[in-house]
Amino acid sequence: MPTPPEPGEPYDRPVLEPIRVLRPRRTDALAELFRETTQDAAYDSVPLRGASPAAEEETQELPPVRDRQSRGSGPGLRRAAVGVTAAALVGFGCALLLPRMNDDTAAATSPSASASAPVPSVSTDPDGAGTLREGDTGSEVTDLQERLLRIPNVYDHGATDGRYGTDLTAAVARFQLWYGIRGDESGVYGDDTRRDLESRTGGG
Repeated sequence: MPTPPEPGEPYDRPVLEPIRVLRPRRTDALAELFRETTQDAAYDSVPLRGASPAAEEETQELPPVRDRQSRGSGPGLRRAAVGVTAAALVGFGCALLLPRMNDDTAAATSPSASASAPVPSVSTDPDGAGTLREGDTGSEVTDLQERLLRIPNVYDHGATDGRYGTDLTAAVARFQLWYGIRGDESGVYGDDTRRDLESRTGGG
């Protein structure tokens, strides 16, 4: 059994080179196939369905096409060209005039439409004349805040600055819920809520 060479010693055996295996291509089979496809094959003539030999004989050739000069020189063609041009001009003019006519019609009808439109009246408060809601300010809001402070646990430590803010809205909604007031919108100080609160805190 051969022993491996010691490190550093030269390697005496010949170096093996990679072997390339070349396979010949069968070009003759491809050439034979090409020859078979290109050989002249005998084609049989098949008559068309419904066509008779007499119909082929009756086929007429189309008349030759005249040159451009002889085609354009006829008076009928000139009349047709003039008619087409005139129709195009009329159509273009109508297209330009139609938007202006529509604008004039709209301008003529708009004053009458605005004159006949009803003038909106000043909207009245659906909850009543003395209704207060979030965003309102004034002495009536201050009165509401002071009255709510007299009701236990409804508006504890609330401000009396005369502004109907989110804290006051929550306090009014709480008062309505606790005392079963259903006539007004939640958080809105309407007639029913006012009547109940004034009866509990003293009128006026």
